[in-house]
Amino acid sequence: MDSEKKIALEQDEHVNETAQATSEAVKKLAALTESTEGEIKNPLVGIPHDDLLQRAADFQQERGLPADILPLLKKGALVAQNPAGFEEIEELDENDKSALRQEVTHRWQHPKALYFTIVLNSIAAAIQGWDQTGSNGANLGFPEALGIPDFVPQCGPDATKGACAKNAWLVGLVNAMPYITICLFAGWISDPLNEILGRRGVIFIAAIFSLLAPFGMALSQTWGQLAACRALLGIGMGLKEVTVPVFSAENAPTIIRGGLVMSWQLWTAFGIFLGTCANLAVGKVAHIAWRLQLGSAFIPAVPLVLGIWFCPESPRWYLKKGQHLKAWKSLLRLRNTPLQAARDLFYIQCLLEHEDKMIEQAGLNVNGSVFTRFIELFTIPRNRRATQASGIVMIAQQMCGINIIAFYSSTIFAQSGVSAYNALWASFGFGLINFLFAWPAVWTIDTFGRRALLIFTFPNMFWTLLVAGLCFLIDKDLEHSTARIAAVATFVYLFGAFYSPGEGPVPFMYSAEVFPLSHREVGMSWAVATNNFWGAILSLTFPRMLRAMTPTGAFGFYAGMNLVALALIFCFVPETKQKSLEELDYVFGVSTRAHTKYQLGTVLPWWFQRYVFQKKDAVCPPLYKEDNKAARPNEGKV
Repeated sequence: MDSEKKIALEQDEHVNETAQATSEAVKKLAALTESTEGEIKNPLVGIPHDDLLQRAADFQQERGLPADILPLLKKGALVAQNPAGFEEIEELDENDKSALRQEVTHRWQHPKALYFTIVLNSIAAAIQGWDQTGSNGANLGFPEALGIPDFVPQCGPDATKGACAKNAWLVGLVNAMPYITICLFAGWISDPLNEILGRRGVIFIAAIFSLLAPFGMALSQTWGQLAACRALLGIGMGLKEVTVPVFSAENAPTIIRGGLVMSWQLWTAFGIFLGTCANLAVGKVAHIAWRLQLGSAFIPAVPLVLGIWFCPESPRWYLKKGQHLKAWKSLLRLRNTPLQAARDLFYIQCLLEHEDKMIEQAGLNVNGSVFTRFIELFTIPRNRRATQASGIVMIAQQMCGINIIAFYSSTIFAQSGVSAYNALWASFGFGLINFLFAWPAVWTIDTFGRRALLIFTFPNMFWTLLVAGLCFLIDKDLEHSTARIAAVATFVYLFGAFYSPGEGPVPFMYSAEVFPLSHREVGMSWAVATNNFWGAILSLTFPRMLRAMTPTGAFGFYAGMNLVALALIFCFVPETKQKSLEELDYVFGVSTRAHTKYQLGTVLPWWFQRYVFQKKDAVCPPLYKEDNKAARPNEGKV
């Protein structure tokens, strides 16, 4: 028996073993959506030619679309049915075929409206990074200015007891307030706000909070006022974190979706870099430096407030609301030709109808409440697998240790023996590394894939963070040691260089694409809440951990978390590269057991044969068989 048939049989044995659901309706849905052969299905395959053209005509009439787009819809339907064989479609002229060829040969050539949308979304991401870095630099000044000093001798003789211990928790609480707010409130109101206002409306509201909250932080007179203003900042951050990656994912073409959506992390890294620049610019302005560092974060919010309404709204959101003409107009702005817009309009609608039909046949409510959709994240097997995978990558982003540096790098470098101002320079170096090394992912995330980048970067983050912690032991008895400072900075920078092209861009991009449209907002809310819950825990506990465990112990703890994350990602996180948002229903139709068995029983032995024993002829059978695979010649290996 050849290897491909063998893996298909292994999938057949286990994919049908759906987890016990809480209702009969959920069991029916599991049966309808279960992908027994790991096959990614095109619902248009097999429809006779004339029936397909009639279906396109019915779509145009029933949805109130202009009559002059009917020829485009018919051609688009034929292309959507057989994207790999468009060269043989008689209805297409040479201009049509040339445009479809260029999707592959010139995959970054797209309309200005698409890139304008991505630029605005990138500015929204830069705000997040600048907000984080403002507090990073301000940590060196605001505790003492607001009466909660957390370092000896200002707080007392013992850093682990009394006022020092209490103040360390308060400093952690102030820093954690945005993430607590996102976890408990902002992440969850994003779903109903998106339902009512659309993607652009929610981003506009978020930008208003991001514009005004920094002024409140800069003018705070007590730590309580600062914490309250940071909670308001968290509302803006949470709304953006849920909505912006989804907005990018829904507007981007499938073939470059990963590269465009990962701009969230790329420009978050750029925002961190700009924040470190701002921290340095005002770092010597006496006692008000921390106020200027916190307040400067309003700057990137200005162009976001002014520009977001000039972006086309998400066509998928319009389709969800039944506004097909507006969806068509959005796609005309987001695609190179009307044919491509018509193809995507028809294909997305067919996939959404197929999804709704399966849900209705199972007896579930397509238009259920937010609470119902949240429960279905865990009761519907397809959703549960997406929830599990996005939760793993989101938790891993916090527990890998990157944010102990992003939030507290100035404090960490000060502990290694440099002055407060030089610690800002060291943080500037980290911000620059974080931004520069995020760029490779733009090209690799849609070729090597999300999963491959994670599996490559986590082992390297483990050893660099561990060594960085051990470097604090160099010349331990000397207060200022050039060797210790240089070693700590070197390995912290190496850690950032490995983080930026892998675990940096993947979590938010992955979470934005894995949920079906019916559960996308609430699913992203769950993912963002999960990420920020652990971000809050990290921000709250690290000042205390730094004193109780020393930098070496704290770094060692988070280094170990990288190995735990690597094991979870290897077993439970499926690949999603170059699959449409709707095709991912079939990726997550494969059971967790089958996916884990495939990774441990097929991929892992193949990896050892190929890279340890150097058997170049070793072949890894694919888990998924795709109807549209021939149309994606540039797709890399899983």
